[in-house]
Amino acid sequence: MTVEGLDEEKLFAARLHAVRCRPYLATALFALHPVASRSVPTMAVDRHWRCYVSPAFVERTPVAELAGVWVHEVSHLLRDHHGRGDRFMAEHGLSGRGERLRLNIAADFEINDDVYGEGLPEPADAVKPGLLRLPDGQLMEDYLRQFRLGPYTADFAWLDCGSGADGLDRDWDLGPDGAHGLSEQERDAVRFRVARGLNARPGNAPKGWQRWAREAFQPPQPWRELLGAAVRSAVSGPGVGEDYTYGRPSRRSAGLPGVVLPSLRRRPPRVCVIVDTSGSVSDEELGSALVEITAIARAVGGRRDLVSVLSCDTAVHVTHALCRAEGIPLVGGGGTNLRTGFAKALRANPRPDAIVALTDGHTPWPESRPPCRTVVGLFPRERRSGEDDPDYTPDLPPDWARVVTIG
Repeated sequence: MTVEGLDEEKLFAARLHAVRCRPYLATALFALHPVASRSVPTMAVDRHWRCYVSPAFVERTPVAELAGVWVHEVSHLLRDHHGRGDRFMAEHGLSGRGERLRLNIAADFEINDDVYGEGLPEPADAVKPGLLRLPDGQLMEDYLRQFRLGPYTADFAWLDCGSGADGLDRDWDLGPDGAHGLSEQERDAVRFRVARGLNARPGNAPKGWQRWAREAFQPPQPWRELLGAAVRSAVSGPGVGEDYTYGRPSRRSAGLPGVVLPSLRRRPPRVCVIVDTSGSVSDEELGSALVEITAIARAVGGRRDLVSVLSCDTAVHVTHALCRAEGIPLVGGGGTNLRTGFAKALRANPRPDAIVALTDGHTPWPESRPPCRTVVGLFPRERRSGEDDPDYTPDLPPDWARVVTIG
């Protein structure tokens, strides 16, 4: 036993066990600096990558189970749960300790399906979505929309993974000026190294971690600038976002006494993004689509309320208003027919001023030009092939669409 009764030898042995079981997280696990604290119920992290450890918890917990807690806590930091939680709270007008507890529960739901197994035993009190009859494999933002605190969450009241999980500072936090904290640049460097390792050799890492790595850091590519320019051109062309209004009469009314003529008013343009979620579109390409949706929101001036998203394979799934890319479920996996997506987008009220389709191009296109500007972000294919017929040749995007190859 060492200072403050913390058995560091056992704690570090557990970290080594975690590295052996999850080698792709080694950089992040060794970046965590442990701090003994009797105020922490178990283990908790702050946003500066310090791990606060209860000596009593270490003493009573087996090494293999401690290793799982190491992986659990570092997962909160790698997936930026504190930053995402802050943004979700601000965007939905939420505050208070109760909402922060709800954030912590939802964050645990997101990561616990990737933490346990293969050398890391699941503790009896692990917080998993099945306890609230929710599905596995969703993001924190998805879970936050599906439950509230109440009798069914009373058993989770003990949960406290620290400010690194929910963004709420604790009394035991050392703060940004405390010892052994990582700067923002150092934290990003750790995430980048973990993501780069997973992208280079994913091995048998869980699908959730592989998708996180693809989305975490995508290097800037020329096609991103081209797609942004195409969207900006589509939403700023003549007639886009313009409508007649009598609120400000036209100056030409002066030449027609007794006649009030309307003037043209420019309003912020609306954009509908149709994402091809058919079986021929890979998880990596869907990750790119989420990145592009955020870029499209920036291209229209940052007004996320003016951007809607449709998931489409052979049928259209639920329309989502854009909050953040992390919170958009992309549903599908069947064949491809984006005509249904275009039809759904054009039935919206108000109708979009521009449609952006992100697709591999293996789809029939609308027979006529839509009454709004269209941009196609095309995932490239090395050879022309159908999902069921190897001799299938997909139709090229129509001439009336601005086409940008993605990737």
